[in-house]
Amino acid sequence: MSSISSVIHQATSCLCDSRGSMHLQQHLRERCRLSDGDFIYIIQGCPQRFLLVPEGNSYTVVGRTSLRLCRIYSRGDRCEGSCQQLHLCKFYVFGNCRFGKGRKLCKLSHDVHSAHNFALLRECTLHELKDNELFLLLLQNSPQLLPEVCFHYNKGSAPHGCCSFQDSCTKVHLCQHFVQGDCMFGHKCKRQHTIDRHGQRILEERGLSRDIIKDLSIIYKNIHYLRATTTAPAASPGAASPGTASPAADNTDAAWFCKAAQTDETEEICLHFIRNRCRFQQNCRRVHFHLPYKWEVYDGTTWSDLENMEEIEKDYCDPASTRSSDYQQVDFVKMTLESMLVRRLSTVSSVMKPPHYSLTTQWLWYYKGDQGDWVEYGQLDEKQLSTSVTSQTLEEAFLSGKKAEVEVIKGRRVYVVSFKDMYQRNPKHKTRRRVCRRPRFVSKAEVDKLVANPRKCSG
Repeated sequence: MSSISSVIHQATSCLCDSRGSMHLQQHLRERCRLSDGDFIYIIQGCPQRFLLVPEGNSYTVVGRTSLRLCRIYSRGDRCEGSCQQLHLCKFYVFGNCRFGKGRKLCKLSHDVHSAHNFALLRECTLHELKDNELFLLLLQNSPQLLPEVCFHYNKGSAPHGCCSFQDSCTKVHLCQHFVQGDCMFGHKCKRQHTIDRHGQRILEERGLSRDIIKDLSIIYKNIHYLRATTTAPAASPGAASPGTASPAADNTDAAWFCKAAQTDETEEICLHFIRNRCRFQQNCRRVHFHLPYKWEVYDGTTWSDLENMEEIEKDYCDPASTRSSDYQQVDFVKMTLESMLVRRLSTVSSVMKPPHYSLTTQWLWYYKGDQGDWVEYGQLDEKQLSTSVTSQTLEEAFLSGKKAEVEVIKGRRVYVVSFKDMYQRNPKHKTRRRVCRRPRFVSKAEVDKLVANPRKCSG
């Protein structure tokens, strides 16, 4: 089986290339050597990215995303604060921005990979999608982008039902039962199952390109499935596909890959290799490297090691650093080197192993103090106050995937740390502070010393 992150990326890309939904099981079985049980495990374990819709003896998978276009930005207004929505021109997403084709430049951004947008895409692990693939995901997940299906058109007799606006209606005239997947009349239905010429003209006037319009009937079906899940009870994780074994009930591995750019076994550094004890040798699924961290750059074809890795790591471990001081200038926010993607591989988090394990990665959590400095959770600030939780507490909650927020008490005040947008909020006063997660720095000399002393380098 391919790595979980690779499977999720391939699955997302295939869904977008197939108008947002498809029978994905057979495709992943052939392309990724994925068993039926693994398919259910990954898709059900990643509800932020996929919706599993049972259809007879198989499943349709629908692509999901929590990302939206920022309405404030789309109006041309200035979006204050740390916005968690994309800053893009709506008509560029529609594929038909008239300013993008002429001499006059559009006032809104057409840059999917701007600093603001790329950070959000990377957080949701959607940064490797093509623009048109991302746009399709946005269209079927953002309610404000497409007009609704006309309710009155679906009442009364054809051709316009009870719609008093008829040809001037700004909503879409489509058979509601077709959209819901239960039209018993099929191609003999008197209501439309595709967008007609009149509807196409109305939609083109709203800015949608013909390429999008021809796929709209399928996109509306996907929208129906996605909206239905907001009111329907959650499916039981134990409900495996017909004729297959039930997957494990705990799907936190797959859910984690949808949530953030986390590594899997093939992107995790082998603890045993560092200590010269890996019995799997070349068959090991983990990365073999002499340090508990590894910085790589992607040239469009392969990942290769960055130079001065120790210096980059030292800069990265400083929560105040947004880029490395080395001549290569790695951007820690966008994780890029110039226009190339950068990634950091590491050993497993220290909270995932017993305390006697060494060379695991100890992640430290910080909040931004009143003076602009970064204060580690559990440590004293300039007023000699400390928080009720420590870095270890937050790391355990973060990796468990069971909590989106953690309550923190400092002095007489209560705060909430949100893992979704990495902010600490004061619910009473509506203030917020940035939160940062960085590893503790370990030098090569420290690694060599631990490896040379087997008693201290246990595990």
